[in-house]
Amino acid sequence: MTFVPAGSTARSPWALWITPETAGWAYTGLRVLCLSGESVDFTTGDEEMLVLPLSGSCEVRCDGVRLVLHGRTSVFSEVSDFIYLPVGATVRITGSGRFALPAARARRSFPVRYGAARDVPVEIRGAGQATRQVNNFCAPDAFDCDRLVAVEVLTPGGNWSSYPPHKHDTASACEAVLEEIYYFEGGPGYQRVYGGHETLTEVAGGDVVLVPRGYHGPSMAAPGYDLYYLNVLAGPAEKRTMACADDPRHAWVRSSWAEQAIDPRVPMAKAPR
Repeated sequence: MTFVPAGSTARSPWALWITPETAGWAYTGLRVLCLSGESVDFTTGDEEMLVLPLSGSCEVRCDGVRLVLHGRTSVFSEVSDFIYLPVGATVRITGSGRFALPAARARRSFPVRYGAARDVPVEIRGAGQATRQVNNFCAPDAFDCDRLVAVEVLTPGGNWSSYPPHKHDTASACEAVLEEIYYFEGGPGYQRVYGGHETLTEVAGGDVVLVPRGYHGPSMAAPGYDLYYLNVLAGPAEKRTMACADDPRHAWVRSSWAEQAIDPRVPMAKAPR
């Protein structure tokens, strides 16, 4: 596990710059772009990417295609629209706000396309103090691309998510080995990673946890403070998946949800109709 504190990798106007090379692994990346009305040009290289507004709105021009993201006020206010960027693309983003660019090293090129907020599957997962909201905007069954998987998780203050603890790095127990990034907003909260190297770290807005292997979870939102994280995953498998193996000591927790009420604070961020 690697903890990247907010601001430690700033490259103006890029507030965060994680590539497979800087992470020390093979597939998964994430950038965060901060704009105040200006434009930024870049190329995607051998990575497929998404443009996901964390706050604000923007115009995206990619290989002659112009698309507009309406965005949102904050990650806690509503579900956002997003754009897919293929490998080998030339991109210009113009706007005001903060924008996450989840990325994965890819083999195939898909067309540039727009993902509407109203089409994002919103899932309420867990129950009781393990209730959370999952926005499955780029889950394997929700949006088609090569290797990239990305979802948003919103956890009300005092609740636990990414629970029971699970891992993606045992091929015999899962369909694929996955590298995973947690990018946080809100908080403070706490993130646990264990299984070889035990870490429990405090996280807040802009912090990042890289999980190349091992059990991870829970993500704990401190009472009174809602917690958001963007999960970005990718791996070598031919078929995209979020398959995982629960820590067998805690797997029983899932069956307990049937007897508990769902926390009425979710959904926290709603998709437009």
